[in-house]
Amino acid sequence: MSDGPLVIQAENLDERCADWLGERCELIRCSKDNDNFRAHLAVAHGLVIRSYTEIDGDFLDAGKNLRVIGRAGVGLDHVDLKACKERGVRVVHTPGANTQAVAELVFAMLLDVVRPRVFLHKSIVDLKAWKQARIQLTGERELGSLTLGVLGFGRIGSRVAQIAKAFGMHVIYHDVREIPEEERLGARPVSRDELFQRSDIVSIHVDGSHTNARIVRADEFALMKDNVVFINTSRGLVVDPFACASFMIEHPAACAMLDVHDPEPFDATYPLLDIKNVYLTPHLGGATRSASLAMSWVVRDVWAVLQGNEPENEADYD
Repeated sequence: MSDGPLVIQAENLDERCADWLGERCELIRCSKDNDNFRAHLAVAHGLVIRSYTEIDGDFLDAGKNLRVIGRAGVGLDHVDLKACKERGVRVVHTPGANTQAVAELVFAMLLDVVRPRVFLHKSIVDLKAWKQARIQLTGERELGSLTLGVLGFGRIGSRVAQIAKAFGMHVIYHDVREIPEEERLGARPVSRDELFQRSDIVSIHVDGSHTNARIVRADEFALMKDNVVFINTSRGLVVDPFACASFMIEHPAACAMLDVHDPEPFDATYPLLDIKNVYLTPHLGGATRSASLAMSWVVRDVWAVLQGNEPENEADYD
């Protein structure tokens, strides 16, 4: 539609959503590292991104016609919201779109630790070998006997707490906000120090704002139990990777399961590589078809803004 507004799709979207937007405006699929990106940006009215397109003042100055940026996802730490507000560029996103997917990954990770298992692809006719396999795969603990500490009690953190309670776990949490008792889902608020000290499992669910950079450092790891299960599915920058590496090397009964990293992707210098009790995944939290579709529908709010209508989910610029 050459006579409609121009929108750049800079990262992957579900094809159904991209097609929906493409039927309503001129949609150009072009990543930031493409040679033609700057030329398109100079005349674009809208932009759709995911996790890896950084938006700052210089970027916005190059896109003088931009009216809206759609983030297919939740976190907006890579978007300078102040700069957007100053230039009248509205930012929309999809809060809650990947909540279930991330919460499920947390428990997939936990169950890998607590209930180790293999799948049999051939017969084991020797009773001794059969018994030995069962002994080797006997879990030391059950979720119902453990305390889960949730750092950050937002959409995902509270959903993780809700699932944990269904497993019979004791749940404590720490959040900078005062959570009304009726919204705590049976979890108990504690101080940061108490959370790290008492938790058998620590699960991080804070945003990627600069105030949260390296909030889990050596001092925090020093408070944790020797056999803690440490999980981060929030943002890589919130954890000091050197402190995490040192703790895990010194405490072989503990383990770290990290889905997010700083940077992404990481290279051979990443300090958490090749540590026996550190398990790394390539940012899979929202990697389900359902979550991807829900995040991709940010195009509806992009189109709403371009039409002069109010979007459903706009960023908080303050």
